[in-house]
Amino acid sequence: MMATVAFAELPTPVGPFVLAVTEDGLAASGWGARARLGERLGLAEVHDPDRTAFAVAELNDYFAGELRAFETPVDWRLTSGVRRRVLQALHAVPYGTAVTYGELAERSGSGVPARGIGSIMGSNPIPIVVPCHRVVAGNGLGGFSGGEGVETKRWLLTHEGYLQPTLLDL
Repeated sequence: MMATVAFAELPTPVGPFVLAVTEDGLAASGWGARARLGERLGLAEVHDPDRTAFAVAELNDYFAGELRAFETPVDWRLTSGVRRRVLQALHAVPYGTAVTYGELAERSGSGVPARGIGSIMGSNPIPIVVPCHRVVAGNGLGGFSGGEGVETKRWLLTHEGYLQPTLLDL
């Protein structure tokens, strides 16, 4: 049987978010064009709201402050080798916490230097569920390529209680 992908789009406080779900699980997500995710996966698209419903419900619950650990199955097909090891180690970083690029390098046992971890985070195909926003620099937030960039990262970390709200957030 040929693999297929079903898409769902949902509004979030950090902008419209797209999910791409295969028979095996959530394979890609992010801000921006659904077509871009489809091209990365190279799979035939199907209309299957039942397939995407669980991931959509979990993300809605996350943004409502009611979910701290995702149970949505992850399809790692867009990752391999060292990148997959690093992202799988990241997937285990709990809600409301953060690790530095160097700590994630250590946890993954990948031998990738901290700088290399940053580029792996930038190419994470499944942001939020695989929480690259929880990886911070030793001297601050570090970068973020999703949504509105570092402001999206700041919002997510504040939402999870890792950062305190600033006067601008009130």
